[in-house]
Amino acid sequence: MGKVKIKRKSTLIDMTAMSDVTVLLLTFFMLTSTFLQKEPVTVLTPSSVSELKVPTANLAQVLISPEGKVFISIAGEADPNVADGEWGSEPIRKEILTKAVSEYNKLHPNKKVELTEADANAFSKINMFGVPFQALPTFLRMSQTDQDKVISDMSRSDVGIPIDDNKDLTKPNEFQIWMRAIYSSGNDNLQSAMKKGEGIAVKADQSTPYSTVHHVLDNLQTLKMNRFSLMTALKTEQD
Repeated sequence: MGKVKIKRKSTLIDMTAMSDVTVLLLTFFMLTSTFLQKEPVTVLTPSSVSELKVPTANLAQVLISPEGKVFISIAGEADPNVADGEWGSEPIRKEILTKAVSEYNKLHPNKKVELTEADANAFSKINMFGVPFQALPTFLRMSQTDQDKVISDMSRSDVGIPIDDNKDLTKPNEFQIWMRAIYSSGNDNLQSAMKKGEGIAVKADQSTPYSTVHHVLDNLQTLKMNRFSLMTALKTEQD
């Protein structure tokens, strides 16, 4: 008896539906994800068991590098359409810059900082900044590539917001000027968040000198900003 031949079937699989699903999922995650903002230095935060999340809107974040350099990041309303975008991140950064420079110039009439509208627009697009007031004009007129190179060089003396243990608020240091300008920006939601301790977050590397961290915390307390968050990484079983 002859062998019965089994009819071969095609192994071709139509992947059209799978491709459609993949594209839809990719689009969904891209639109709903919160992307990490660029920071001038990589910071390895200490670990803890806290699972509380730091808000991404109406927040002033203070970053302290391992070298002891201080930077500030400002985020406005999460919804750019709130109040016609009045207090989105870019408008509020411009307002804070105006207030901070104005106070600095009053305190230092012989070393006034002169900024143009183009400088203010450039500042509004910077997520995290950290240069002395005197270096602001030069820094803001650089290309973004050059700004990134400058602010990531921790060996430069013109990188990092100057800070000390000043207690005399009639002669505030530059860090205190910035924090007061942020508090009085005019955004009631940001001010309310700062009062509750939800609007200020301090992020430091686990190897950052304690003296610099102490200066930051002490300055906040001098400004009566006694409630703030310390950003940490979630502790693992290995820790």
